[in-house]
Amino acid sequence: MQTNDPASAAEEMTGARMVIEALHAEGVKHVFGYPGGSVLPLYDEIYRQDYFKHILVRHEQAAVHAADAYSRSTNGVGVAIVTSGPGATNAVTGIATAYADSIPLVVFSGQVGTSLIGTDAFQECDTVGITRPCVKHNFLVKDVRDLPLVIKKAFYIARSGRPGPVLIDLPKDVQCAKAPFVYPDKVDIPSYRPVVKGHSGQIKKALQILMKAERPLLLVGGGAVGSDSAELVNGLADRLGYPVVCTLMGLGAFRASDPKFLGMVGMHGTYEANMAMQQSDCLLAIGARFDDRVVGNPKDFERIARQVIQIDVDPSSISKCVHTTVPIVGDVHEVLGEFLRQMDEHGERPDPANTEAWCAQIEKWRAKKCLAYKADPADDIKPQAVIERVQARAGADAYYTTDVGEHQMWAAQYLKLDAPRHWMTSGGLGTMGYGFPAACGACVAHPDAPVVCFTGDGSIQMNIQELGTAKQYGLAPKIFLFNNAYLGMVAVWQRAYYGGRMSESVMEVQPDFVKLVESYGHIGLRATTYEELDDVIEQAFGKYKDELVFVDVHIKRAEPVLPMVGPGQGLTEMVLAEED
Repeated sequence: MQTNDPASAAEEMTGARMVIEALHAEGVKHVFGYPGGSVLPLYDEIYRQDYFKHILVRHEQAAVHAADAYSRSTNGVGVAIVTSGPGATNAVTGIATAYADSIPLVVFSGQVGTSLIGTDAFQECDTVGITRPCVKHNFLVKDVRDLPLVIKKAFYIARSGRPGPVLIDLPKDVQCAKAPFVYPDKVDIPSYRPVVKGHSGQIKKALQILMKAERPLLLVGGGAVGSDSAELVNGLADRLGYPVVCTLMGLGAFRASDPKFLGMVGMHGTYEANMAMQQSDCLLAIGARFDDRVVGNPKDFERIARQVIQIDVDPSSISKCVHTTVPIVGDVHEVLGEFLRQMDEHGERPDPANTEAWCAQIEKWRAKKCLAYKADPADDIKPQAVIERVQARAGADAYYTTDVGEHQMWAAQYLKLDAPRHWMTSGGLGTMGYGFPAACGACVAHPDAPVVCFTGDGSIQMNIQELGTAKQYGLAPKIFLFNNAYLGMVAVWQRAYYGGRMSESVMEVQPDFVKLVESYGHIGLRATTYEELDDVIEQAFGKYKDELVFVDVHIKRAEPVLPMVGPGQGLTEMVLAEED
């Protein structure tokens, strides 16, 4: 009897082999992971295949951070594999980091055999339950026949709509069971159909408002990066001629070298960016969700009447924190394309005379030069100088990762990024320990490009074991440690709001970072003066360009990150640096 069932002619294989073949079908070239008992069948198949390269990290959190940066820098889906129990729980921080920043990942977690689930077996935990709040979706696979479709769904869900991490919990016996392997070409999930195209009427209405605005501003967020819309963002800004600000996650989506760019907005935004944000009468938010680090006090932000146009693929993000006048649900790339199409069709352009006074006011704010600093050769190294001097030497093709703390904000303020996906940092969750494994992931994705990690003495010690990973795979990021023997951002808040009481924020014991790095076979350097700083930067990108270089930079200890908007305050209530 003849049959049209594809499974009847399909090759029978184990669940573990199905994972390998599915990853190959999805075009995966690199996987980050750490083996353990419940994923040994899968790792045995990894040993037998040559489709992709597996990167053995030293901690499961690092596996997910590396996969996360791999995704951010390539616009691909990052893949990580961890074992059950502590392997899965160690990965949760990385998964939550990706979820907060809308990064597409597929994470495979091992699980005890199906018959042991619920028996408190060795290294058993409820991975699906634990991860439910910090994934876009998760699956527990109990039948090997379901596995191909589950993996297809996972990749589709991870990269579509608002991207995010998807977890597949894979019991050991399912990895060993056999069934015919048929990998779907496409998938349709009736309950999940994200809106991609924006409503043309809403876009028309938004354009009418934009054309009449007297104090317009474009706010660019991480959604513009995630949708690969930088070219469209720049094109729209050029046609409108309006000033632009970026969120922390949106940096690089609009070219920083453009005179229209006012810098980052929010808690540590520039004076001109924050003043323009607060005083605008029309705000076009492109893939930005108005979180507390962006608008400060929402009530203060809304005391000035303005038209807010918000573009976001996630309808739940619209009007969540700030009232939206014209909501446009859709993929940023599709919506901006329609914006430009309608502008071309109707020949619409704003009248520059409408915004003359606004542009003049912005230049007055810009004249404050809020990021100016003095690098006195006789004084301790200013962290701002480290950022600028490193970028000058690293070149236009460099990729940057950071950890979380003062160094993160200095990097956001002083790096001048003209292209997207060259900036990787933990924005939503604020995860210390992200920067170094992220740099490793970026090195795997871009082996021929410079990769720089800016980190702090608190952050680096959370995943410094990845020096072993870097050595094993010949990864050569340049790591610049801002060493002030403080938990710097904690100390800033303690000095500002807690009477200077430095409760448990002083790192009284530090390793000799140079010796520690050298013990892993890498290059360790130290800088305590500007002369030494210039020398080690040259060595890092010159003499040792093909090696991991770790530079222990001793910075001015109590240098604050300014401007700063304090908690509960409005954007115009900034603390600025005192003039020298």
